[in-house]
Amino acid sequence: MVLRRPIQRASLRVRFNSTAPDNAPKASDNEIWLRKLSNNRKLAHAPEVSQKIQPASSSQDHRNRFEIISTPPDTSFIGVKAPLSEFTSLSHIQSNNQRHAQAKKFVDVRILKCRSGQGGDGAVSFFRDAGRAIGPPDGGDGGDGGSVFVQAIEGLNSLAKLKTSYIAEDGANGAAKQLDGARGKDVLISVPVGTVVKWCLNPSAVRSFIEKFKNRGTVNLRQLLEQNKVSLQCTGRFEMDQKPSFIQLFRESYEAGEGWHFKGKDEEYHLEKNWFKQLKEKVSIYDLELASSELSADKFPLLGIDLDKPSDRPICLVKGGKGGLGNMHFLTNLIRNPRFSKMGRSGLEQFFMFELKSLADIGLVGLPNAGKSTILNKISKARPKIGHWEFTTTHPSIGTFNVGAEGFGFTVADIPGIIKDASKDKGMGLEFLRHIQRSKGWTIVVSLEREDPLADLQLLISELGGMEEVARKNVLVVCNKADIEPHNPQSLDKFLDVQGFCETQNWDIIPISALKGENIDLLIEKMARCAETSAT
Repeated sequence: MVLRRPIQRASLRVRFNSTAPDNAPKASDNEIWLRKLSNNRKLAHAPEVSQKIQPASSSQDHRNRFEIISTPPDTSFIGVKAPLSEFTSLSHIQSNNQRHAQAKKFVDVRILKCRSGQGGDGAVSFFRDAGRAIGPPDGGDGGDGGSVFVQAIEGLNSLAKLKTSYIAEDGANGAAKQLDGARGKDVLISVPVGTVVKWCLNPSAVRSFIEKFKNRGTVNLRQLLEQNKVSLQCTGRFEMDQKPSFIQLFRESYEAGEGWHFKGKDEEYHLEKNWFKQLKEKVSIYDLELASSELSADKFPLLGIDLDKPSDRPICLVKGGKGGLGNMHFLTNLIRNPRFSKMGRSGLEQFFMFELKSLADIGLVGLPNAGKSTILNKISKARPKIGHWEFTTTHPSIGTFNVGAEGFGFTVADIPGIIKDASKDKGMGLEFLRHIQRSKGWTIVVSLEREDPLADLQLLISELGGMEEVARKNVLVVCNKADIEPHNPQSLDKFLDVQGFCETQNWDIIPISALKGENIDLLIEKMARCAETSAT
């Protein structure tokens, strides 16, 4: 399956100072502008580009998330392949998604369609007064299209109120008397602090691609997204850079020398005139300059934008199209009555994935029914839903508290319980792990009520990404329900087994009873140290 991007032919290195004259230009002003354009005839064209979702070959090395397949100067852009999972969300392509139906009030992933406005068309108009039936051209320029911005603000804690699409206003057309069209209104998307914005594929296209595999037997969706690749055109931070930093986006606009709006006489008539052919050739340079400017603006960070702090100013996601030139710009010594103008440039439509990652200092992790929510309830002001059945926690809960009257304050995130094969989308899956990725430390809760708490701990480590991933965090292991059969030697042996394993990893450990509130004060002190220190 091929996801086609609009073909764009434009110079990558066109950098002219050939801005069209301001309103009320004289014929001499236009002549100077066109002369500057004609002095820059030597142009380089970018190749056709596309994005493809390609089935992976058996020899493909999946260890590298972003594989560089071509670099300048061999190609105009840096060719990159990456797993499809980098550019979509499981929650948007799974059917009968019960986990999100349970958490309607808490939404931490959204895919939004964002479209900037198209530039308004330039006007074809001539000055008129009592003494003249037709005077010099006075058609104004079209207004620029509106842009779509994003800004992180404090006070929000969910993406639930975001719409599915944000469409900026088109620029207004130019008018007579040298009046430029109004600029299209911008759109601002306000999101919680901690949101990460990534470029993504159209969810409908991804679903269509996945449908092809449904008749081939049972396919693990996560594996399918990992094994199939997306090909992208990227750019670096500087010219001829070999490392991709930005995804190059492409808007569908008219080719250089095209995009004319005629009045009175049609395009066929004008194309027969040598004076128009010469004008068209010169103005095509201006079109290429605009296309080059669009290429510079239409980029998005390959790894996304991390809004981990309140934004000082809005960040542009998609920029509006440039307004077209009115006919007043085409008055020359040869062309006295230009009955044509330029159309506005197209806007840009893209899809973006918004992921809310909590900014908690500590991530609370455990199997279902290990007592995480009870612990959070005991140590903080948060009031998560608590019960004696599995999957009680259906969305992250954030608790805040201080150690002592003027002590160190920190936050704790309780995510839904993790079970065996959660990484294969069983149970609640691993969709909520994003909320503890930023945490300095992880508090892993195991229950001494279980038959083999040490095996549970090792299972959690495996599902969290293995020892290599867990070792990046400060780890505190909490053995909950230590009050159950405290005098039973088997219960003590369970704790000693876990303690011995933790000592080999240099991890702290503490036995508690969350239900009875035993050892909670010491737990808070240990969690505070876990939040303060950095992992080695």
